[in-house]
Formats: sequence, structure tokens, C-alpha cells
Amino acid sequence: PRGHRSERSELGAKMRVREHPDDSGFGLDGFFKIPKDSSYFKRVPKSSAIKVIDFGSTTYDRQDQSYIVSTRHYRAPEVILGLGWSYPCDVWSVGCILVELCSGEALFQTHENLEHLAMMERVLGPLPHHMLKKADRHAEKYVRRGKLDWPEGAASRESIKAVLKLPRLQNLIMQHVDHSAGDLIHLLQGLLKYDPSDRLTAREGLGILSSQGTI
Repeated sequence: PRGHRSERSELGAKMRVREHPDDSGFGLDGFFKIPKDSSYFKRVPKSSAIKVIDFGSTTYDRQDQSYIVSTRHYRAPEVILGLGWSYPCDVWSVGCILVELCSGEALFQTHENLEHLAMMERVLGPLPHHMLKKADRHAEKYVRRGKLDWPEGAASRESIKAVLKLPRLQNLIMQHVDHSAGDLIHLLQGLLKYDPSDRLTAREGLGILSSQGTI
């Protein structure tokens, strides 16, 4: 079933959170910076073990690719825009999950498509014109004059505020990772490429980790 293929699962399984010797924090390649906010410790996992659970939204490659896949917070742009999907949408999900392991919070905390796309642009930069241009009939309402219809199309002021409070990807990672933040940012930028044809494959991601000595 889709959602937890062997190669992608291998990438997720080998991404390990390293525990600090004094148990005061965690890191992916080095150690996290420890924020003063004590609630941080309630969000960061105590164990670095990876468990694959909840196959409720899995599907098969042969299924109609207009079908919505992936958990909302980890959903790739091509899925939201109705461009069809394949293995790269799960690589995007892995990227979102890795950011969540760093920060203790979901990268894109939303339940609305336009806001979700606007959050992506806030964190990662503008969506490619060729992807917006090909949006299907259900998603074309999110596009105006070749660009995302934002903030004009926002549902509320609260939605606009939620997008504006998000930092760029580089800044977000540097808030939480002391050592080798550049290596992690480089990996995430590959996993979170908008165009699925440009996105890292799971095997390529593992290659980067191996070259960095992370695994």
C-alpha cells in the first residue's frame, strides 16, 4: 500500500534523533538548542525509535491519482493542486516530519488548502508557475493571474496572521540545531522541493546522510 513503501520507510527508519548525554535535548546531527520554554520538552519525543503506524489513508499506485493522499500536515503541493502523485509525495512527508522532530511542532499547522499553500510559500518561497498553471478544477480557485491568490483569498485575518508568523526554513532549523544545521537544511531543501521531479528520492536522501556521517 502507498504511504509506507520500503525505500521511503528505510529513510524514515534511519533518521535517528540523537540523545544528549545529560538527557537535556535532542538532535538529528548534533544537538538541539534547548529553549527556555518548558513546554518544549512535552513536544519532543523521549525516544528516538521510529514506529510505522496508522495505515488508514494508504492506497495503491494503480488507484486513481486524483485521490487525496497523505495526512493533511504532511501533504505535498502536487496533491493539493491535483497534479497527480507518486512516491515523491511521501518524501515530502518525511521532510515535514523531520522538521517536526526538530521543533516539536508540525511545520504546516492548517486544515485549509489555500492557507496550506501560503504557508509553504512563506517557509520555502514561491510555488513554481508551471505547477500553479496546471492546478486541476478543484484547486484552480487558489490561483489568480499565475500566482497564489494570497492574501486576497484568505478566509480570515487569523489565517493571514498564522502564515505571517512562520519563519523561513533556514531560520527555523537554526533555532533548534546547534551543530551541522547547514547539513540538515541542505537535506530538507532537497526533500521539500516543490516539483516532485526535482525532489530527492529516498535513496538520494540516504546517500546525503551517509556522506554526512549521520547514519
